[in-house]
Amino acid sequence: MDFSDVNARGLVLVGCGRMGGALLDGWLKNGLTASAVQVIEPHPRPELAGFGVSVNGALPADPAVLVIAVKPQMMAEVLPRLSVGPDTLVVSVAAGVTIASYEAAFPAAPIVRAMPNTPAAIGQGITAIIGNAKAGAAQLDLAEALMAAVGRVVRLQDEGQMDAVTALSGSGPAYVFHLIEAMAAAGVAEGLAPDLALALARATVAGAGALAVSGDEDPARLRENVTSPGGTTAAGLAVLMDAGTGLPPLMRATIAAAAARSRELGK
Repeated sequence: MDFSDVNARGLVLVGCGRMGGALLDGWLKNGLTASAVQVIEPHPRPELAGFGVSVNGALPADPAVLVIAVKPQMMAEVLPRLSVGPDTLVVSVAAGVTIASYEAAFPAAPIVRAMPNTPAAIGQGITAIIGNAKAGAAQLDLAEALMAAVGRVVRLQDEGQMDAVTALSGSGPAYVFHLIEAMAAAGVAEGLAPDLALALARATVAGAGALAVSGDEDPARLRENVTSPGGTTAAGLAVLMDAGTGLPPLMRATIAAAAARSRELGK
């Protein structure tokens, strides 16, 4: 990744919690120079000192990139304190906050809204990005390069898609973690020791996920390959795929609730 301009002009990271920290780690591993980074974080974690970046110091006058990684509920407090010109790319990873909100704060700047997810912490995230009218090809390429440091990147055609992305992939890891919890609990109910049930559930979800992304085969085909007619998997799927009480209507309601909350945060 070519971060030469960013290394020369600097990058400001506002907020360095779990997501900000994952991004910073990915950037430094992919060519961003620590001395080029200024982190603004009121409660810096002790491990941040190990990155070698500047923390809560003087901001560069004209940074190449301003990355905003604070919680959406903090935006009203944070945005008025920041100021950049037309040559600074503003990238936000906050759920729900619209491009219009950033344009009000940075009227001259190119802005890219991004939605990564927590597997970014191990370089296995997926991020969707969308830019405003001032974000041209070069700015979108730079935003993609920054987010590609922690996983795959997809580009959206319309900002209205971001609420669905937030609900599906942004919040999605929590759904999968709860699936692991539920599978383990069900295993315990069938007589397994808790540690064994959890180990089986974790490995099953991890292995199935790896298989699902290992090629282009449709997930439905992968499911069918595991399902013998009249067998144990078919018996379980009959419950899980029930059109009224199974996983499809439950997941539809889950994604809808998360998307609705994302839209509320943007108001």
